[in-house]
Parts: sequence; C-alpha cells; structure tokens
Amino acid sequence: MRRKLIAGNWKMNGLLAEGTALAEALVNLQASNSVNCDLLIAPPATLISPLATLLSGSGIALGGQDCHCEPKGAHTGDISAAMLADLGCRFVIVGHSERRNDHAESNTVIRQKARAAQAAGMTPVICVGESLEEREAGQAEACVADQIRGSLPDDGEAVLAYEPVWAIGTGRSATPEDVARMHEAIRKVTGEVRGADYAARCRILYGGSVKPANAGELLQLLDVDGALVGGASLVAEDFWAIAQACP
Repeated sequence: MRRKLIAGNWKMNGLLAEGTALAEALVNLQASNSVNCDLLIAPPATLISPLATLLSGSGIALGGQDCHCEPKGAHTGDISAAMLADLGCRFVIVGHSERRNDHAESNTVIRQKARAAQAAGMTPVICVGESLEEREAGQAEACVADQIRGSLPDDGEAVLAYEPVWAIGTGRSATPEDVARMHEAIRKVTGEVRGADYAARCRILYGGSVKPANAGELLQLLDVDGALVGGASLVAEDFWAIAQACP
C-alpha cells in the first residue's frame, strides 16, 4: 500500500519571519490534528536551517528545492545534496519545470541530480510534465515518458511528480480524467524502466494548482499517491486541508 505524500513547494517565497511563522503554524496543526499521509515542505534554501529546528520531532519532513549533481566544488551559488542532507533534509525536488525552463536543465542533468540526492541519503522528487503546446499536439504522454526514461535513475528510491506545465500557478488544473490517464501511463512507463515491483511501490504525486477545493477528487484517483502543492502550501490552513483530503 502506497502511503500518500503531501509536499509543499514554497518556491522563492518567504523571509525568515514569514517562513518560521508558517512552519510553526503547520507544527501546531500537526500536533492537534491527524492526517492519513506523510508531510513534506520544501522551503527556500535560506530557511532550511531554522526550519529544521522547528520541525524536529513534528513528523513533517524537510526538503530542498534543487541540488547540484556534484558533491562539492567550484559551483558558485549552488547547493550540494550533501549540504541539504547535513541540514536535515530527507527529500529534494529535481527537474521542476521552472528549473527545466529557466535554467535549461536536461533530462541527463536531472538524472545526475537525482543520483546525487540518493548518494546523500535523500529521496529525489523527480518532476515531469508537458507544455500546453505538447498537450494540444497530442504529445503529452510521449513527452512525459521521455522525461521519465531520461530522468529516473536505474536504481534507488525516488518519488515522481506529474505537473502539467500549463497548470502550474495558472489556476487551471487538469481534469480528474486527464490526471488518471497520465498517472496510469506514468506507472506503466516506470514499470518498463525499473520493473513491475518498483512501479507498484513508486509514489506518483500530482501537482498543478492543487487546492482544497479540488484535492479530494484528485487524491481519490487510483494512481495518485499525493500532491506537490505550490501556492496553497504558503497558507497553513489550505495546505492542511489538502492533507486532510487524503482518503
């Protein structure tokens, strides 16, 4: 049985006071409420150290938003997977469409980052997803399959996150039928790449304008094992409502 994972990607949001207040609110909610899922937040790198202390013992896991594929070296401005793990991160997001687009990251680079995360003892959350143009051209499943084949390491654990690019931060969300179809296709391709046993246990999250109003319907879908939440993760009550929607 795959336990659902609700992950909050804070992106480039939150100064120290805002970030600690949000984390404290989540810790308080966790202490007084129960949810049927695992919880993860990925704040900006500047907040990882103070939040690690706040989240200690809360049951809310901490993650990074990106890592370099090398363990150390002359890479100004980058952060290694080992550095994230050293601060208490258990996960790291790699291959988000904003990284693929803004920084021209290829599948090969993302796979190297995922391997680096695994080597540091973390679980990579590997993002895949098609653009609106690719979907309208009937290439959505082929595009996502190519990303999985190129980005997923040959061994070790990973979480996959399907985020249709056209639904990220736009207020638009794929229909439940679209999500169900794509998640089924992702599990099939994952089985082709890593075998049926791995595909059966691999968690596949959905992301793209997930909010309390649509979370319940999405999280009921057979192959949806949680959510990668963007904007709604910046409001403690909204993030918690999504977590409470897990069946």
